[in-house]
Amino acid sequence: MTVGIIGLGLIGGSLAKAFCREEGNTVLGWDTDSAIVEFAQIAQAIHGPLTDERLGELDLLLLATYPEAVVEHMTRLAPLLSKHTMVIDCAGTKEKVCAGVFPLAERYGFRFLGGHPMAGTHFSGFKYSRADLFDGAPMVIVPPRFDDIRLLDEAKKLLAPVGFGRISITTAQEHDKRIAFTSQMAHVISNAYIKSPTARNHDGFSAGSYKDLTRVAWLNPAMWAELFLENRENLLFELDTLIRSLEQYREAIQEDDFAALCQLLEEGRRIKEEVDGT
Repeated sequence: MTVGIIGLGLIGGSLAKAFCREEGNTVLGWDTDSAIVEFAQIAQAIHGPLTDERLGELDLLLLATYPEAVVEHMTRLAPLLSKHTMVIDCAGTKEKVCAGVFPLAERYGFRFLGGHPMAGTHFSGFKYSRADLFDGAPMVIVPPRFDDIRLLDEAKKLLAPVGFGRISITTAQEHDKRIAFTSQMAHVISNAYIKSPTARNHDGFSAGSYKDLTRVAWLNPAMWAELFLENRENLLFELDTLIRSLEQYREAIQEDDFAALCQLLEEGRRIKEEVDGT
């Protein structure tokens, strides 16, 4: 098949490399930085640049950019796409993207699905991309209609070379609600946690817990700020919930209340066991 990828950072670069693992695929790429496109071609992650003239060749177009940029790209490209091309975005939030692009797909006749590959690292940029980044990882899909089984089956076939372990189907609203908890909150907490003055003296006193909790503090500020603000209501709900819980822990510790503290810790341990198993 012929695949076009817009945005050749960590996610887009990894998608390109994954498709190139399968002989017979042609991968075309575009990035705001033309030097990255040239480098990706030298690295054999793409076979050539994605130009307007080659849009009609695409079986699949993937947009690995910020949510606002997805809508901007698709507003320009929609009239140029072939009706047989399937378009899937890979942005971190879905409501704004789907609200902006579903009408374009209906108007111009191409197929569009919201998407979110659930894998990454705390590093960004093409140089950190790798072909196996998504092997076994979940992929979330937001279709325009849940009863279009043919469309979903085709999407799964087109994405098969990437190596996703599981594809979940949901709505844009439910995606953004869940992602506020599973991803965005983790980045807020990690980034805030590392601001303790004690952090500068942790060496020799830290192990797995510290590393696990602070790994994603090393983030792309502009990207995550946009995602947080795009999803502000869901993220504020999770932040308020956490703050209320922390206040309970703080009160129990301040009051030297062993029983209350044990109860809080037991509740957290039990919920972790319930949601993630033993």
